Amino acid sequence: MIRKKYTGVIAGTAVLALGLAACSGSGGEGDGDATSGDAVTLTLVLNAISGGKNAAEADWVESWVIPEFEAAMAEEGQEVEVVFEAQGVDDEDYKTKIALDLQSGGGADIIGMDGIWVGEFAEAGYIAPLEEVGGAAVADWEGWEQIPEAVQNALAFEGERYGVPQGADGRVLFYNKELFAEAGLPEEWEPTSWEDILDAGRALKQLDGVIPIQLNAGTPMGEATTMQGLLPMLVGTGAEVWSDGTWLGASEELAEVLELYRTIYVDEELGDPILQQEAAGRDTSFSLFAAGEIGILLEGDYFWRAVVHPEVGTAPMENRDDVVGYTRIPAREPGAGINGQDFVSMSGGTGRVLNPNSENPELAWELLAFMNSAEAFEARAEGTINITPREDVNATLLEGEEMLTFVSEEVLPITAYRPGLAAYPEVSLALQEATGAVVAGTDVEEALADYGDAVRGVVGDENVAD
Repeated sequence: MIRKKYTGVIAGTAVLALGLAACSGSGGEGDGDATSGDAVTLTLVLNAISGGKNAAEADWVESWVIPEFEAAMAEEGQEVEVVFEAQGVDDEDYKTKIALDLQSGGGADIIGMDGIWVGEFAEAGYIAPLEEVGGAAVADWEGWEQIPEAVQNALAFEGERYGVPQGADGRVLFYNKELFAEAGLPEEWEPTSWEDILDAGRALKQLDGVIPIQLNAGTPMGEATTMQGLLPMLVGTGAEVWSDGTWLGASEELAEVLELYRTIYVDEELGDPILQQEAAGRDTSFSLFAAGEIGILLEGDYFWRAVVHPEVGTAPMENRDDVVGYTRIPAREPGAGINGQDFVSMSGGTGRVLNPNSENPELAWELLAFMNSAEAFEARAEGTINITPREDVNATLLEGEEMLTFVSEEVLPITAYRPGLAAYPEVSLALQEATGAVVAGTDVEEALADYGDAVRGVVGDENVAD
């Protein structure tokens, strides 16, 4: 277990929560029995509000979820009122609110939650596995067959499902086909090892004014370094930052990743080390890629949808569909990735959990299942193009969207997730510092040792495995 001083926002809210009245979001005077046919009130809290943060989600809840669910339940002879507790605040403020609610024995029946918080809330005893709360109907839900197991892990902890994911993304290697052709490389590229990536970088290095490889590094890029840099490479060695109850220490696998950074940025000068030290380095890398000055870049599908999109992108490329290629991230060598995989990825995601304090947990599960039905995702997607967790919905929704279909079908089934534990942000910072040190010229052994000391200082010697 992680030492108490690193239990994060949850521990910090415990004393404050003692002063709150313990009342379930679905409880209170006038609530009915879900099995009696009397009126029942269910509550739903999300960090979304019409006209503000995550407005599209809030609008969907208010205009589609609530009326459709209430009508469906009425047809079954059950009067249900769904109350939406809309929020629109900073993520940490929202996290504090729901932690206070849950710690005091209250809170909404269904709670929106970032997947990175699930382990922390589970360890604190504030949330419980879905089947424990919602009953036997959870295991029988048809949606599980449509959501790949890897995607389900976005809202899982220690092998148990705690919630249902609401979205999905994946990391891939993007590359410039025109630069590849100029360097004598195949325009339809599928590297099968790190050496294949380095070989492509060596060929691209012969082109004037081109940065061959951009692999995020250092602290200025923050979590982008961890998610779009170190972690995808780490799972390609077969290791994860947290597994079997322990955190990654100064391991051989991490050394291999840091050696890769050294090869790219120091030994062979296949990347720009200065770019990794700039406050706006990530945005600059986007602009350079769009201008044809970066050959290979590791990013999430967000890059395709929102950065180089010809119409709405922050660094638009009119010729995106013709010039930008994408391919899976290879493991260090075939079979070397986690689970013996040849290819790997990392994903983030949010979802919704059931409140163990709910007075109507089985009915709350019916609402949660309804919100994650194919019909619900199709309604939510109107006017937008995003990857949903459900394969049946993606098959229709993403028709004609080759890149997002590629991520849905080829990347999500092999993806991995960050551990949802309170210590993770500090461990992530230590990883960022290690990459930044190597890029700046520090020996791998020294950077590795410094990381090992840092992570032990965060979680304690007994919680680290080298």
